[in-house]
Amino acid sequence: MLQINDIDVYYGSIHALRSLSLEVKEGSIVTLIGANGAGKSTTLKSISGLLRPKNGDIIYKGQSIAKTAPDKIVGLGISQVPEGRRVFPQMSVMENLEMGAYLRRDKTNLLNDMRGVFDRFPRLEERKKQLAGTLSGGEQQMLAIGRALMSRPELLLMDEPSMGLAPLLVQEIFKIIREINRAGTTILLVEQNASMALSIADSAYVLETGRIVLQGPAAALAQSPDVQKAYLGG
Repeated sequence: MLQINDIDVYYGSIHALRSLSLEVKEGSIVTLIGANGAGKSTTLKSISGLLRPKNGDIIYKGQSIAKTAPDKIVGLGISQVPEGRRVFPQMSVMENLEMGAYLRRDKTNLLNDMRGVFDRFPRLEERKKQLAGTLSGGEQQMLAIGRALMSRPELLLMDEPSMGLAPLLVQEIFKIIREINRAGTTILLVEQNASMALSIADSAYVLETGRIVLQGPAAALAQSPDVQKAYLGG
């Protein structure tokens, strides 16, 4: 579904991604793990069109999107749940969800999808008229995921969905990620909680200073002494 071929991405003079290549197969969960500053979020922003690679290419369903505008990328079926939630704080829960569907014209299906989000996140329905900025961290994360789902993505990019959440909520969010995947959405997951990410992913990549240093089936990487020592507290 997605193939990244040898991309180089810069922030000014800082070389953030170095000849990075990875692939995401349709129907899978792929996770990127690594320390802060390794290039995980930069990779997602490059796929979303928020950053442009200087070299290399990004292929989605056979089509290059390396120079495609972010709104067009959403229209192609890629949506992102950003790091730090980034809900619209002065808008209601309902308005935030409607913003997720801003490119859509199929109003009948829109109501069905809104119903689907509320079925998955009953707390959002209870608070649908509440300002998003007044929600708890966990509720804001649910809203950020619901907002992304409203665009009906085929590929969902998730950036640190468990950040700042209590352990019980982390379990709940990862259960929801599994459910979204089982319902047919392919997921590329960036996550600091490496053990949780590897427990639900099919395959994984380890990033260090903008380079892929390890890759393979998630279960195999979880057993790797190097990964255990660096990321799993082993």
